[in-house]
Amino acid sequence: MFGIERGKGKIPVAITIAGSDSGGGAGIQADLKTFAAIGVHGTTVITSITAQNTQAVAAIVDLEGEIIRRQIQAVAEDMGIDAGKTGMLHTKEIIKTVDSEISKYQFPLVVDPVMVAKSGTPLLEPEAMDFLKTHLLPRATVITPNKFEAEKLTNRTIENLEDAKTAAKEISEMGSEAVVVKGGHLYLQYATDVLYYKGRYKIFETPWLDVKNTHGTGCSFSAAIVAELAKGKDVPLAVKSAKKFITLAIRFGLNIGKGHGPVNPLASLYQEGSRYHVLKNVKEAKQMLETSPEIFKLVPEVGMNVAMAVPYVETLNDVAAIEGRLVRAVGKVKAAGSISFGSSSHLARYLLTIAEHDRNKRASINLKFSERILSFLKQHGLEISFYDRKEEPEEIKKIEGMTISWGVEEAIKRAGKVPDVIYHRGEIGKEPMIVIFGEQAYDVAKITIQLAKEMSES
Repeated sequence: MFGIERGKGKIPVAITIAGSDSGGGAGIQADLKTFAAIGVHGTTVITSITAQNTQAVAAIVDLEGEIIRRQIQAVAEDMGIDAGKTGMLHTKEIIKTVDSEISKYQFPLVVDPVMVAKSGTPLLEPEAMDFLKTHLLPRATVITPNKFEAEKLTNRTIENLEDAKTAAKEISEMGSEAVVVKGGHLYLQYATDVLYYKGRYKIFETPWLDVKNTHGTGCSFSAAIVAELAKGKDVPLAVKSAKKFITLAIRFGLNIGKGHGPVNPLASLYQEGSRYHVLKNVKEAKQMLETSPEIFKLVPEVGMNVAMAVPYVETLNDVAAIEGRLVRAVGKVKAAGSISFGSSSHLARYLLTIAEHDRNKRASINLKFSERILSFLKQHGLEISFYDRKEEPEEIKKIEGMTISWGVEEAIKRAGKVPDVIYHRGEIGKEPMIVIFGEQAYDVAKITIQLAKEMSES
C-alpha cells in the first residue's frame, strides 16, 4: 500500500484502469458494478472513451497520458489501492503511461489483455502488443486471457485443455505470478478455466449455459478476481470465487439491446439482498391465510403451502416457504412451523422451472383440485394449463424430483406461454393438485382468499 494506514473495518479499495463503455455492459461500468456487488470500493482510471452498445463499438477516443497518470496518482495517494486491474489499453502510449505510474505503487495487479471487442472491433493497436508483453505482463499478479488472446500472446493454436495448460504456463513465463486461460471459447464438455499458479494447474469447471447475453464477461470476471484479492484472498481462492460470481452473472444476463446483452454483475447482490424481503412477504401471506376461515375448504389432504423465490433463484434453498405447511385446524388453517428457505421442495421445484421462462412469477400456492375451483379461476381471467402424470416418461420417473419440472414444461407447451395456474389430476398414490403463480406470496394469498370467499358465497 502506498503509505496509507488501513484501519480495522475499512472497506478495501480496488481500482480499474480501462475504457468506458457507453452501453454500460463492459469496461469501467461493468467493473464498478462487480466491485460493489462483492463489497469493495471501486475507483476508476478511464483510458479511452468508447461509443458502443450491444451490437458494436462505433467510436473510440483515447485520453492523454497525463490525465491517465493523474487519475492513478489521485486515487493511490489519498485512498490507497488494495488491488487493481487493467482492461482496455488501446495504444502503446497508454500502456507506457500506465506501466510507468503503477510501478510506483505496490498492489496486486490483474491484467485482462483486452484485444478485440465481442463485435470484432480491435481494442488494442497491433504495435502495442510487444510493449504489453515486455512491460505490463511481467508486473501482473494474474493475467486473464481468453482463448484468442492467449493464442496471440503465445503464437500457438489452442484447441483443447492441454493446449490451454501449455499456453497458461508460457504466458506465466513472461513474468506474472499466475495465469487464467478462460475457456469460454474452447467448447469443451464444461466451461473450463485453467489456472497456472506457482508451477501447478487448477481446473475450474461449470456446466455450459444456453444464453446469448454475455457482453462484459471478461471484464466482470477479472474485476471479481481483483475484488477478492483486495479483500485478502489468495489467488486460487480469488479465482474460484470469481468463477462462481461470473457464472451467476452470465446465467442471469440482462436481455437488453439488439445484440449480445450484458452479463448481470448485480445478480448475486440482488439474490442475497432480497432474502429478508422474501421472508417478510411469505410471513404476510401466511398471516392473511391464517385469518381467513374460508381457506379451510381449499386445503389439500397433504396440506397447503405458500412459497416465494429470490429474484435470481438457482436452488431449492433460494425458495422460502412454511415448514410443515398450512394444515386444517378447527375451521381454519394454521402453520405447522416457521418460515424458512428450503422448506418446500414441492413448490420450489415449480418455481425453479417457471423461472427459466418467466422471472417475474416468483411465488406460488397449492390448492386442492376440483373442477369448481378451476371454473372460478377461469372466471377471473387467469391463464390455466395442465399436465397429465400418466404421460410422464419412464426415464423421468426414475430421477428424483424431475416429475414437477417435466410437468411444468408440458403445461407451458400446452399453453404456449407461462400460465398463471397449473394443475394435474394425480395418479395412484399422488393427490391431484392446483398451483397458482404470481409475483409475490402476498399476491397469490390474496387471490386464494378472494377465490375462497366467492366460492363460499355462491
